[in-house]
Amino acid sequence: MAPKPRGRRRWLLGLLVVAIAAAVAVWLLRGAFPSSLERLLGTWAHGDRLPEGFISTNGRLEATEIDVATKLPGRILAVLAQEGDTVAAQAVLARLDTASLEAQLRQTRAEAARVEHEREYARALVVQREGEQEYAERELGRLQDLLGRKHVSVDQVDQARTQAKTAQAALRAARIKVLETEAAIASATAQIDRIAVDITEGTLRAPRRGRVLYRLAEPGEVLGVGGKVLTLLDLSDVYMVLFLPETVAGRVAVGAEVRLQLDAAPEYLIPAHIDFVAPRAQFTPKQVETRTEREKLVFRAKARIDPALLTRYEPLVKSGLPGVATLRLDPGVPWPEWLAPKLPPWPDPSRPSPD
Repeated sequence: MAPKPRGRRRWLLGLLVVAIAAAVAVWLLRGAFPSSLERLLGTWAHGDRLPEGFISTNGRLEATEIDVATKLPGRILAVLAQEGDTVAAQAVLARLDTASLEAQLRQTRAEAARVEHEREYARALVVQREGEQEYAERELGRLQDLLGRKHVSVDQVDQARTQAKTAQAALRAARIKVLETEAAIASATAQIDRIAVDITEGTLRAPRRGRVLYRLAEPGEVLGVGGKVLTLLDLSDVYMVLFLPETVAGRVAVGAEVRLQLDAAPEYLIPAHIDFVAPRAQFTPKQVETRTEREKLVFRAKARIDPALLTRYEPLVKSGLPGVATLRLDPGVPWPEWLAPKLPPWPDPSRPSPD
């Protein structure tokens, strides 16, 4: 039996009300949870229509971490950087107490001065021994001449010969003493240089420009060799760690173009490129959302962002953010228009725009 017209109108009206309610719910959710919903809507809109030669995978943004640590044990006098500070290369970050090293340096310099005086004495002794050896040689020559004329005895000549040999040995010993003092001076100079380097190492500097991620020690603490004081993020070396399925890992070439979409800012697409693909497969790490995905074998890869782009957008650079990476497997396939790079507004008017 066909439904009555009034029943059909009620059915259509109810369907319209449900559609309006769903639209309002989506609008409200989009305002409350923009990142998650935007990503979900993006998946609905584009996930099923990626062109042939493209894949998408989850990842997490990371940056190279640098530990600023002590080379020698010591007490911290000052830590000059706070977490979140951006520091320049070679900027002073912390200082250690080097009073004992400075005392050793003064002691070693005094020892070096004493050995230099010993060297001068040894050189003067060489001059003296040279004169004695020359006189003994001349005396031996005269006595040998007189022995031929029968004016002296053989015993006198033998005594002169012994004195000449003794003078020669004394000269050799004096010259060796000079060499010993010169070696001692070289050793003291090397110790002075080493202690000076250790004092310099007591001032901890940033090995490169970066942002302070962790402050791990405070003034007054005593640290051993290799004690960590700060951890820096290298803002010029940021990449997203990806896990590629076995079925596509062999098709991903080093240098392949990538677009990164972060959960925190899904409206932007950051250009990057693949610069590393692991030579061996592994099980997907636990942070991947589903157990099914964790059970699969994958290849770890890195999609690195251009350092020049990172430098320009340095105030916005962060690590640890999850997101999605879209990879182009076939370089002959053009990028879809909706995957064209889209960068945030320029954050720092004092720097030249990348455009």
